[in-house]
Amino acid sequence: MKRVKASKAYLACMLIMSVFISSSLVYAGSDKHSNNKKTKPAVNTPGNLGAAASFGVFGGGAGMTNQGVFTVVNGDIGTTAASTLVTGFHDSTAVYTETTSNKGKVKGIVYTATAPSGSAPGVIAAAAALAAQTAFDNLSPAALPGGIDVSSLGGGAGELGGRYLAPGVYKSAPGSFTIKAGDLTLDGRGDPNAVWVFQMASTLTVGGPGAAFPQSVHLINGAQAKNVFWQVGSAATINAAGGGTMAGTIIAFSGASFSTAGNVDVVTLNGRALSLHASVTMVNTRINVPAP
Repeated sequence: MKRVKASKAYLACMLIMSVFISSSLVYAGSDKHSNNKKTKPAVNTPGNLGAAASFGVFGGGAGMTNQGVFTVVNGDIGTTAASTLVTGFHDSTAVYTETTSNKGKVKGIVYTATAPSGSAPGVIAAAAALAAQTAFDNLSPAALPGGIDVSSLGGGAGELGGRYLAPGVYKSAPGSFTIKAGDLTLDGRGDPNAVWVFQMASTLTVGGPGAAFPQSVHLINGAQAKNVFWQVGSAATINAAGGGTMAGTIIAFSGASFSTAGNVDVVTLNGRALSLHASVTMVNTRINVPAP
């Protein structure tokens, strides 16, 4: 037990050090249709997610649920809860409450408080939970102050759709972000290490207007999914009608949902969906964990 506690303390220390050591100055942000530009604050790159890095999905202490037969997670999934709160998934060694119409393939490993067999119970899941919480804190306005309000670049407050954004820290005046007015494009300007951080006090909603119009996030000119971070103060809803492609690591305080029951169009996330205190629900969702 002492060794486990020591390893958690070491992990937390290393994560915090990585955030403050690996900082980079980012470019000015601009709307494609506006010459309005503002200098960005330096971004303390979260970069290394530590024990959470291999997880495509993490359901805090509430687990995760899949519906549909087209769900694939190219990475691990996990929860600090019991295995019974993982439903509709299987990995190479175990099946978690699947039915003929609800089968999700996990190409990594399913970690819970009691699984997989042969592992120290709960240790890996607990380490991932600690790492996710640490990353969430390090992405917050308290740790990364001075984010640019997207409405100062023109367009609606909190609306990211239709924008072309350079690297930087972005915040929302209303406290929530939506991607409904078209797709969002992130322009790396030739820098493969360019970082985007989106801070919101409440929700992230991708898709719309209404439920029938999926939206996507496009990465151009060197932008990489591993360098995009969404710090969500409550819950994230990604393309409720199915379809579309999201990019980046979503760390949500109160859960995340992808599509809704009955939709067969696959939602793709090139990134991770990490929830701190609520479940992650997926319907025909493909998650591709970015390479380090």
